[in-house]
Amino acid sequence: MDHSLTARDAALRILAEARPQPALRIPLDDALGHVLAHDVTSPLNIPAHTNSAMDGYACRAEDVRGKAPLTLRVVEQIPAGRVPTRQIGRGECARIFTGAALPEGADGVIRQEDTDLGSEVVTILKDRDAGANFRRAGEDLPRGALALPAGTLLGPAELGVLASVAVGAPMVVRRPRVAILGSGDEIVDIDQPDEILSGRKIASSNTHTLVALVRQAGGEPVNLGIARDTAASMRGHLARAADCDLLVTTAGISVGEHDFVKPVLEEMGAEIRFWKLRMRPGAPVGFGVLRDIPWIGLPGNPVSTMVTFELFVRPAIRRMAGLALPFRRAVPVRVAEMITLGPKLQHFLRAVVSETPRGPEAKLTGPQGSGILTSMVKANALLVIPEGQHETPAGATVQAIPLHSPLHQPEPGF
Repeated sequence: MDHSLTARDAALRILAEARPQPALRIPLDDALGHVLAHDVTSPLNIPAHTNSAMDGYACRAEDVRGKAPLTLRVVEQIPAGRVPTRQIGRGECARIFTGAALPEGADGVIRQEDTDLGSEVVTILKDRDAGANFRRAGEDLPRGALALPAGTLLGPAELGVLASVAVGAPMVVRRPRVAILGSGDEIVDIDQPDEILSGRKIASSNTHTLVALVRQAGGEPVNLGIARDTAASMRGHLARAADCDLLVTTAGISVGEHDFVKPVLEEMGAEIRFWKLRMRPGAPVGFGVLRDIPWIGLPGNPVSTMVTFELFVRPAIRRMAGLALPFRRAVPVRVAEMITLGPKLQHFLRAVVSETPRGPEAKLTGPQGSGILTSMVKANALLVIPEGQHETPAGATVQAIPLHSPLHQPEPGF
């Protein structure tokens, strides 16, 4: 077992144990935010027929181009949903409406604003639309084309594409069930406000933060509650994670006499892979496997919990949910101030990155204590300061991990 790893090595080791979940079929309207499990090909042309892009008159371009004003005989009216019944010949047209199939012989639609709206004979006043204003069959998706590949994160547009090819119940990767367990005699949940407001106990903010983070990452949170500082309580709470896919604990991960997570996991048969990292905040991070369920142990300080979730848990959930790019894309930024650090560790500093005429610039949110949760409210990025870099002068370039960016990459950016 390794006792002190870099954050990057730890992230890659965790990811190697995070396997995509099985596929299941769910109703289309429930599939938002899920990941498509299989390729979907189009069984038809979309649109199915060459159709009008606007209300007007379908005609032959050669009859109109360069000849306006002119009159054409209206031989048919074609609303959307009706199949044309005849071909358009020389000097003829059809009154047509948006989405209606273009009749054979016609190769364009004159918008109604450029006509006198005649019903039997129409006068074409302008020829600017000769040969225009129609959508070809298969223009969006030809029959047999790949509509959406496996691994696609399903958003509103993707659900629309699935509906257009008549997929009412897509096969998606099942969202991982993520068990969340807090521990400590000093903490209580928000159902005990008097204990919290009196200062006798500390609110278990980590629990609610993690529930939200798991949901944002694409998992289904399962709150196991708060284990007391006894081996029996820890054992009982951990046993409830048996039907979950990933176990995340906070606090109880150090080596004090009241830290029971590691010894109880080992007693229950877990294989501990590592339990300390060369980073700040968040050095006491553990990882192992309990009965085929990956376990990630996070530190108890709220900032440390959020930072280590971003670096290790979020990528694991994304991989388990079927996404090929688990890590947020790191970007270079210029620091606006001198940064001086103490311990020879890799640091992840809360910062605000903003655009300037010289490119993205980063300023720290203020004090970087691991208990200052409001710093995570202010931050929109984590600055990655390499191990051993005690001083980073103003104007230097460092890597930043944007906390709200939708752009992702296959490898850690730290």
